[in-house]
Amino acid sequence: MARMKFLCDADRCIECNACVTACKNENEVPWGINRRRVVTLDDGKPGERSVSMACMHCTDAPCQAVCPVNAFYTTADGVVLHSKDICIGCGYCFYACPFGAPQYPQAGNFGSRGKMDKCTFCAGGPEPDGSAAEYEKYGANRLAEGKLPLCAEMCSTKSLLAGDGEVIEGIYNDRVKQRGYGSGAWGWKTAYRETVGS
Repeated sequence: MARMKFLCDADRCIECNACVTACKNENEVPWGINRRRVVTLDDGKPGERSVSMACMHCTDAPCQAVCPVNAFYTTADGVVLHSKDICIGCGYCFYACPFGAPQYPQAGNFGSRGKMDKCTFCAGGPEPDGSAAEYEKYGANRLAEGKLPLCAEMCSTKSLLAGDGEVIEGIYNDRVKQRGYGSGAWGWKTAYRETVGS
């Protein structure tokens, strides 16, 4: 069975935020929650890199391990989902996740922040596939329709890859081999034929 994964090729990401916008629009994510965000390292300096971040659907998910009510579960495709009906909003998953994926829908004191929300890999939730209840709580279930997450499909440079982990690995390996990977093999120095100093 396929194990679904995300991979962001930092050499291709141009920080356009199309993935963020696509996710918010497709899933009608409430204001204040970003299931996906673009993080830029060394902004404005030579060697700047941007990475699209969301839930990485870990094999041994720390959010799932710390949840006191077992609201998190892993599907047969390896997608880590959670049930908003079971979630008590304690925030343990928020602190356990190294990617900052689980988020509260609102700010406030404990108990008033609501149930956690996170990237679903466009796989919906525990409700029946395609139901109105599923869409209202979790957004679109594109996987049930045979589609990939919209964030990856809308990526203009195809830096954000989503799908079967083995296929994604193959695509990335081909890219790395084609680039030659190494100092100046691809990127700013090659494109602009300039020497970039530290």
